[in-house]
Amino acid sequence: MSPIKVAIVGCGSIGRTHAAVVLEQPELELTALVDPIPEARTALTDWLTGRAAPAEFGSIGEALAAADLFVLATPSGLHISGALEVLAAGKHVVIEKPLDVDLHRAQEIEAAAVAAAENGQLATVISQHRFDPASQAVADAVAGQKFGRITSAIASIAWWRAQSYYDSGDWRGTWAMDGGGALMNQGVHTVDLLLWYLGKPVQITAHTGLLAHQDIEVEDTAAAVISFESGALAVLHATTAAYPGLSASIQVMGSHGSARIDTDRLVYFHAAAEQSEDARMGVQGGWDQSADVIAGYADEPLVVADPTVYPLGHSRQYRDIIAALAAGTQPGVTVSDAVRALACVRAVYLSATLGQSVLFDDVLAGKYDDVEVLVAGSPVR
Repeated sequence: MSPIKVAIVGCGSIGRTHAAVVLEQPELELTALVDPIPEARTALTDWLTGRAAPAEFGSIGEALAAADLFVLATPSGLHISGALEVLAAGKHVVIEKPLDVDLHRAQEIEAAAVAAAENGQLATVISQHRFDPASQAVADAVAGQKFGRITSAIASIAWWRAQSYYDSGDWRGTWAMDGGGALMNQGVHTVDLLLWYLGKPVQITAHTGLLAHQDIEVEDTAAAVISFESGALAVLHATTAAYPGLSASIQVMGSHGSARIDTDRLVYFHAAAEQSEDARMGVQGGWDQSADVIAGYADEPLVVADPTVYPLGHSRQYRDIIAALAAGTQPGVTVSDAVRALACVRAVYLSATLGQSVLFDDVLAGKYDDVEVLVAGSPVR
C-alpha cells in the first residue's frame, strides 16, 4: 500500500507532537502543514528539516489536494468547522482532544462522521490513554466481569499549570476557544476512561472554582459525583492548581476485584473468581496481581526517535488508525465516544452553575442550552 498522505492543521506544540508521530509510521507520509500564521508554519518546517519537506498552506481548502488524512491540532473551538470541511471533501480526519467546545456542534460532527463512514471515510478523536497497556488491561477485566459488579470509581487528575501557561495565548482559558479549564483540557482523557469503564452516566452533581489563577474565564478546579446506569458511583476530580503537580489516576472497584492506574501505569490489580473469607475485613494492598497481568499486555516494538516529544500512547493510537484505514473499519475511538465525554464535562459545568444535580440525558437533549455557566461566581459564556 502506498503511504497515506497526511496534513497537520495547526502548527503549534500539539501540531509538532502529531508531526513527530506521523514521521514514526512507515505507512504515513507528512505532505502538508496548514496554519494561517506563516511564522507558525515556518517554525514547524524548520524543526522538521532533514526529516520531511511538507508543503505549506494557509487554510484547509488550499491543502485538500495535498493529503488524504487531515490531523486537526488547532485550538479546540476550531475543531468542528475544520472537521466538517475535511469530511465534506471526502478526506479522513483525526481530531485532537477535546472534540470541540460546544456540545451541539460536536453532535453535528457526530452525524457527519456516521454518514462519512458509509463512504469509507475515517473520523476519530485523540484519546491516546485508551491504548496504554494498563488502560486496556482494566478495560478487558471490566468487560470480562473479572471484577464482579463494578461498584465505584475514583478518577483524579491533579496537575499544576503556572499563570504563564494561561498567559501564553489569548485563547487559553477562554470559553470560546478552550471550552473549559482543568476538566475540559487536562481532565477530558480521564473522563473518557471513566466512561469507557463504567458506561453511561445518569446524574451529575458538581462544583467548580477558580482558586489559584487569575484573568481567565474557566475553572482550575472541579469536583463531581456521578451515578451510572449500572448503579455504580464515581468521584471525578480535576485541577491545575495542585502545585507542583501530582498525577493522573483512576481507580475502579468491584465486588470481586479492583484496579488502580497511576500515571499510565497499572499499580494495583486484583481479580478473584470468588471472595475469600480471609479478606472479610479487607486486605489493603494485598494480593496484587498487577505485575503478572501487565505482562500479558506487552507493547509491540515501537521505534520512537524522540520520546520527549510525545508519549507512546499517541503512537499506539496511530497504529490503530492505520489498521482501521487498511481494513476499512472504524477506529477504536469514535466521534460518538468523544461526544459522550464532552457531554459529561458540560454536565459538570452545568451542575456547578445551577447548584443542583443534572441528568446526563437532559444535557444531551439540549435542555440547558440557554444556561450561562459560572466559575468562581463570575458569569462567563
